[in-house]
Amino acid sequence: MDKLSDQAEHPYVGLWVTADHRVRHELLPNGRYVEARGGRENAYLGRYEVTGNHIEYWDDTGFTADGDFRDGVLYHGGMVLTRQ
Repeated sequence: MDKLSDQAEHPYVGLWVTADHRVRHELLPNGRYVEARGGRENAYLGRYEVTGNHIEYWDDTGFTADGDFRDGVLYHGGMVLTRQ
C-alpha cells in the first residue's frame, strides 16, 4: 500500500477542485484530508490512502468514499476535480 503519510512529496498531495470551485479536497502530506463545500471550509475531515491511482477516504464521522486519478483528474463521487 502507498500510504501518503510516509510520502510527503507524493504527486497527489495538494488541492483538488471542481470546475466551479464549489468542492475542494485538500490532500495533506500526513495522510489527512479536508473537504470544503461551498462556504463550509471544513465540511468533511478524515484520512485517506492511495494505492496506485485509487484513493480511499475515511471521514472522521465514519463515512467512507473512494475515487480514481486518471490523466491528472480526480474522479470522486460523480465529481470531476483537477489539481489547483
